[in-house]
Formats: sequence, C-alpha cells, structure tokens
Amino acid sequence: MDRPLRVAVIGAGPAGIYAADHLIKASETVTVDIFDRLPTPYGLIRYGVAPDHPRIKEIITALHRVLDNPRIRFIGNIDYGVDVKPEELRRFYDATIIATGADKDRELDIPGIDLVGSYGAADFASWYNGHPDVPREWPLTATKVAVIGAGNVAVDVARILAKTADELLVTEIPDNVYQELKASPVTDVHMFSRRGPAQVKFTPQELRELDVSPNVEVIVHPEGIEFDEGSLETIRATRHVKMCVDILQNWAVRDPRDRPRRLHLHFLQAPVSIGGDGRVESIRTETQELTGDGWVRGTGEFTDWDVQAVYRAVGYLSKALADLPFDTKTGTIPHEAGRIMDLDGEHVPGMYVTGWIKRGPVGLIGHTKGDAGETITSLMADAATLPQATDADPADVIAYLEQRGLDFTTWAGWQVLDQHEISLGEPHGRKRVKVVARHEMISISKTLN
Repeated sequence: MDRPLRVAVIGAGPAGIYAADHLIKASETVTVDIFDRLPTPYGLIRYGVAPDHPRIKEIITALHRVLDNPRIRFIGNIDYGVDVKPEELRRFYDATIIATGADKDRELDIPGIDLVGSYGAADFASWYNGHPDVPREWPLTATKVAVIGAGNVAVDVARILAKTADELLVTEIPDNVYQELKASPVTDVHMFSRRGPAQVKFTPQELRELDVSPNVEVIVHPEGIEFDEGSLETIRATRHVKMCVDILQNWAVRDPRDRPRRLHLHFLQAPVSIGGDGRVESIRTETQELTGDGWVRGTGEFTDWDVQAVYRAVGYLSKALADLPFDTKTGTIPHEAGRIMDLDGEHVPGMYVTGWIKRGPVGLIGHTKGDAGETITSLMADAATLPQATDADPADVIAYLEQRGLDFTTWAGWQVLDQHEISLGEPHGRKRVKVVARHEMISISKTLN
C-alpha cells in the first residue's frame, strides 16, 4: 500500500477506543475514524457504569487522551447499517473494525417475565445514566423489589434502587433521575443468586460499596451461605472470591442495624416464576443445593416473595449488524483472531471485530485491551493485501456525510458539550449534570462551538 492506512472503527466505547490506540501505535501513518450511533463517545462507561462509581468513570481520562490524538477522529450520531452502509464505508476505508459492544438485556425465560413491573437491568442502567434513547420517566412505585443476578450489574442495580436520591445528588445523574429516585417508596430490595457465595461474579470492591450507605442495611440471609468441595476449591484458588466470601460471612452474623431501607442478599435461590394479575405481585424461587462441584440442583422447595417489581440482571447481549454474520446463541460475530469469518469459514476481507461483540459480554473493561491487541495484530498482518479504499482522503468521508445531510457530531463538539455539562453541575457542587436529549446534545455541540 503506497499511502497511509485508513481504518474505520464502529463503536466509541472502550473497545473501539483501545483498538484505535493500538492502531496508531502499530503504525506511524495510519489514521482512524471512530463512529458511534450516539452523539457522545465512551459507550458503556458513560451510559452503563453506575453514576456512583467515580473510580471506574475515571477511565474516561485515559480514553480522552487517546481521542485527543490528531490521527484519530470521533464521528458521532452516525448509525452503522442505517446512516451508512458497509459498502459505503468501503469507499473510504481499507479496513473496518466492529466494536459495538453489548447493551441489550439477555432474556430470562420464566413464566410472568413479561408482566408490567418486570424490567431488564440494562434498560434501567440506561435510564439512570441518562441514555438519550430511553424514556425520561421510570415507574419507581414498588416498596419491595427483586433483583435477579449475582454479577456487578445486579449489584449496581440493587444499590441504586436501595440508596436515597440525596446520596446520589453529588454524582452526574440527570435531574429527572434524581426526582424519580427521590419519590421512590422502596423499603426492601431482594437480590437472588441461583448459586452459592463462592460462585458470585461481582468484585470485592463492588460488594463493599453495597454497605457504604448510612440509609441501607445490608442483610445476608445465612441459610444460603453454604460450600461444597468445588466451592472450597474455588475459594482456595481465587483471591477475590475468598475476599467476597469473607465479607459475606461477616455480614451474615453481624447484629442488624436500624436503617430505613434494607438490601437482602439471598444465595441458592433460583427464580422460577413471577406472579401477578397483569403486573408483578410476587416472585417464586426454588431453593438450590450444591452438587459437590460448585454447581447446583433444585430441591423442590419453593418460596413466594412479596415484591412489586423485578429486575433481571442475567447478562448483556449484542445485536446483529447489517450484512455481517452473527451467532445468535453466543451473541457474537464469528471470527478468527479478530478477523470476521463468513458462513463458509472464510475471512471477510477488510472486516475485523473486537470487544464484547467479539468474545461475549464477560470480563472487566481492561480485558478489552487484550482483545484489541489481538485484532490489530491480525489487521496489520493483513495490511498489504487489504482491499484499498477508492476515496481515501480523510476529507472525503466528511464531505460525503455532509452531502447526505447527516447531522453528525465531532470530537471538538463533544468537548463543548463536556464543558457545558460540567458548568451545569458547578453551581450545585456537582461534577457535572448530564444532558439527556439527543437533539440538545447535538445542538450544544454545534451552536456553542
């Protein structure tokens, strides 16, 4: 190739930004455009991580430095497959990397899951984080709530539901979220885990944060604190599991404190159905027993819990993209070392994948760096044989988007919006107040520039 390599990245979350970072470090001449269907960068860091997680939110600082590189451009409010088709991008780029992540809720197939008052954790997280594509209102009318799951997302949802709104006011939650949470009548949040305490997926840091609020009493129900040989082996082998188990055991035996809200942790309880006449009125769980290897089986003993809302946090799911192969079972794009493979097992020329849509929605944010490294290694190995773009000047794609009348945002525009949100929070001693309406984001990023 006798000119600098041009690469498009689809998705401006950590996976896409890490891929761009690896690319510019792999070559001194490559240029990268990162597209996102949202007007803003950072993906699930902005819209998936709970607002009371400032430590994780600080990852944005590192991502910001990457996007500041003049060889990387952010182009927001462009929906791949809708605003621009894959064949259109081939005109402007030698390669395309798909990094769209996973932001939908995995289904839970139990009776009653479709009742009014049954929600997906991803949808709820999008709401309390001010995602522009979700309604501004959320029906927080339940006094008793069930959360299904034993991962970091379940912990986040349970904590946000249990905390008082005033505790969250110092965070970046939008004003509408604060008002809804302030009116919430919740008194009890029940978190149900099908397996035992040695099989939880949350981190010790996430677990400890449940017990920080002065208004929430965390209650670990001791009947679920059981271990078999498989559990003990996991505890001995994995430091963070041992730390979580130690914390849970200590909470299970401590004296209760008089606090206005309670967060109950139930282990070895598998949800089997949700009851109610048109809307959620209860959840039924089956007590599980450990089978010796860390797995569980049902005992035939059932319990009905009085709740008026259920949140399922059983995993995220990616969605299929236009003209690309997709494995519906795993929710991933088939690949070999990051090279997208077609139905015949052949590499789709110039097409690559990274992040959760590559490996599934597992692992922490930092794991996407390894994904990106593998994918970029494959791309650079293929560089000499990539199908070359016909309109490879960086100005060509911008001219094309403008000609189409597409209302896209830029990195400079995001910096204007970023400062605007910070200025909204300053009079109230808050780090920022999020703008939640898409049209307002676009308007601010353009008119104030």
